[in-house]
Amino acid sequence: MKVSVIGGGTMGNGIAQVFAQFGHEVNLIDVQQDHLDRALGTVEKNLGRMVKKEKISQDDATATLGRLRGVVGLENAADSDLVVEAVFENFDVKKAIFTKLDEVCKPGAILASNTSSISLTKIAACTKRPESVIGMHFMNPVPIMKLVEIICGQATSNETLAAVTKMAEELNKVPVTVQDYPGFIANRLLMPMINEAAYSLMEGVATKEAIDTVMKLGMAHPMGPLTLADFIGLDICLDIMEVLYEGFGDSKYRPCPLLRRMVDAGHLGRKSGMGFYDYS
Repeated sequence: MKVSVIGGGTMGNGIAQVFAQFGHEVNLIDVQQDHLDRALGTVEKNLGRMVKKEKISQDDATATLGRLRGVVGLENAADSDLVVEAVFENFDVKKAIFTKLDEVCKPGAILASNTSSISLTKIAACTKRPESVIGMHFMNPVPIMKLVEIICGQATSNETLAAVTKMAEELNKVPVTVQDYPGFIANRLLMPMINEAAYSLMEGVATKEAIDTVMKLGMAHPMGPLTLADFIGLDICLDIMEVLYEGFGDSKYRPCPLLRRMVDAGHLGRKSGMGFYDYS
C-alpha cells in the first residue's frame, strides 16, 4: 500500500516510520526540505536505537529507510491509498490541507487526520469525500505506544472504518473506535486531569512534586500529570482545553489561569526548557 504522511514533526515522522517498518512505501511530505531532513534524521536515529536494543536487525532498519522518502508538496500524495495528516492543531491549516488533498488524491483514497481534538466532521466537510475521511489519533511516541484512537465523523462510512481499523491492526497497534465529540476519549479524560493538577498547584493544595507523586504511586500512572503536561507541551494542553470548553460550553473545562499564564510566558515544557519543571 502507498501511504503519505503530511507533516515531518514528532508525530509525523513517528507515523511514517511505523508504516515503513511494516512494509509500506511512504511519502513523508512537508513544506520545507530542512524539516524533512530533520525528520528523516530522527527516524534513522530511532531505528539505530532499536538495532542496538536488538528489537530489529540492521537489515530491517536499512529496508525501512529504503521505503521512506521525504518530499515537498501535497501533490506527491496523488497516488496514495491512505494519507495521514499530522500537522499542528489548527483548523484553518488542516482545512487548507484537506481541501488540497481532496483535489489531488485519487478516488477511493482514504484521508485520515492525526488530530487530537479538532472535529473530524468539520475536517471532512472541507472535502467532497466526507465518507472517506477519518481520524487516526496515534499516541506519542508513535513507534512505542500501542493505542490508535479511530474517530468517525458524521459521514465516515463503515467501509472506511473497517479499512482503517484493519490497517492499524497490521501496524501491531490496538485500534479503539470513538465518535466525533470534543476531545474524543483520550483527551476528554486526560486533559481535565492535567488542568485540575494545574489548579491544585495554583491554589497551593500541594507542590508539583507531591501532585505528581500521588498520581504515580497512588494511581499507578507512569508519570505524574504535571510531568506529562511538560512532555506534551503546555500550549497543546491549553489548546485542547479550549476546544473542550468551547465544544461543551461547560465551566468544568475552563482552562486553569496558571496554565494560560505559563503559555503566555513561553514556558511550554520540555521543548522550551521550562514548564512546571526546569529542563535547562
